[in-house]
Formats: sequence, structure tokens, C-alpha cells
Amino acid sequence: MAASGSSVQPVVPSGASVDVEVCAPRRATSALSIALILLCTIVGAAAQILMRHGADYLPVAGADDPLLALLTNWSLLGGYACLALNTGLLVLALRGGQLSVLYPIIALTYVWVAILSPMFFEDSLNLPKIVGIGFIMGGVSLIGLGSKS
Repeated sequence: MAASGSSVQPVVPSGASVDVEVCAPRRATSALSIALILLCTIVGAAAQILMRHGADYLPVAGADDPLLALLTNWSLLGGYACLALNTGLLVLALRGGQLSVLYPIIALTYVWVAILSPMFFEDSLNLPKIVGIGFIMGGVSLIGLGSKS
């Protein structure tokens, strides 16, 4: 049996051999990747807030030029731009660590949105939401602790 990260030489029907990578070696998650993921959560929350704001200004059915109204909805476009930036940051972050450690941190986006929504909209931050935020933060912390073992 081949060790992780080693190459094996399978024999193909014609008798020629081909190098095949079995498995990439496990690497520790870098602090830079964690910082990038945390930045993703903030940018992702900004995207959600901007898109929610932009949704208030979507054209109604039968508007004169609904396409123009969409293309000039700066909040909506800003939200989409944040999502694009978020995707780029996520790709960079995932290069430097374990998916099982980094991806759950994205759940913190829900925390930021829950905290920011009452500041921008008529949302409330009540006890059930606060308890939910606690569970999310606790879960992310446990995943972080589990990655150290």
C-alpha cells in the first residue's frame, strides 16, 4: 500500500506505466488562511446587507425599463461585487488549509448579519437570536479546537 503523498505506478492495458498522485499530504491550516476566511465573513455580511437594501429598490412589474433599474441599483450591484470579492478571498484562503477547518468559519457571516441588520433595517436582535449566535460561535470554536488534535 502506498503512503500518503507518494506516487504509484499502475499498469495500463498497453503495458505503459503512468504516475498517479495518491493523496496530497495533510497540512496545517495557516493563520493567513484563517484571517482570509474571517475577512470573507465580513465581506459576505456586507454583501447580504447591501443586497437586502437593494431589494427595497427593485423595479415593480410593468416598470418602464426594469433592466435599467436593475443596472443602476448600486446597493444590489455593490452586494454582487462583495460576493465576487468574497469568492476570490475564499479560493485564496482554501489554498492554505483544511476545508473542514476553514469552511465552518463561514457560519460567522450569520453572526455579523444578525448584529448589523438592526442597525440598517427594522430587524430586532432578540433572545432567541442571541442564543443562536452563541451556538454558532460555540460550534465554530469547537471545530477550531478539534482541528488541533
